[in-house]
Amino acid sequence: MFRAIPLFVVPLVIYNLLMLSGDVHSALAAGLFSVHLMSGATWSFSAHDAFVVGGVLVLYFEIFKSTGTDMASVLDHTLSMLVFIVFLVEFLVVAACGTSTFFALALMSLLDVIAGFTVSIVAARRDFAIGSSVD
Repeated sequence: MFRAIPLFVVPLVIYNLLMLSGDVHSALAAGLFSVHLMSGATWSFSAHDAFVVGGVLVLYFEIFKSTGTDMASVLDHTLSMLVFIVFLVEFLVVAACGTSTFFALALMSLLDVIAGFTVSIVAARRDFAIGSSVD
C-alpha cells in the first residue's frame, strides 16, 4: 500500500510547513553547513540545496517505483499527477511558492509523472508481448 503513495508529497509538505513558518526566501538562503576544501574554497550548503538534492533523490526512487505494472503503480501515477497539479497551482497562486526552489521541485514532480507513465507503458508493452504467442 505504501508503494502507491507518491514520494513528492514529502518535499511538498516540508516546503509548505516552511512557508507557514515565515519568510521563505531567508529560510531557503540560510546556510546549513559549510566545508573547507583542500583547494582553499569554502563550499556552503543551504536549505535551497537540500531541497534540490532531496528532490533528485525522490525522483530517483519514484522512477524506480514506476517499473511495476500492478494496480499500486497505476494508483501511484494517478496520485503523482495530483501532487504535480498541487505544485503547479501553488507555484502560480501562492506568492511564497514563487521561488526557483519550488519551481525545481515542481519540474521534478512533472518529470516523475511523465517518466512514470512512459516507463509503465513500455513495461506493459513488454509484458504483453511476452505473454502473447505468435502462431
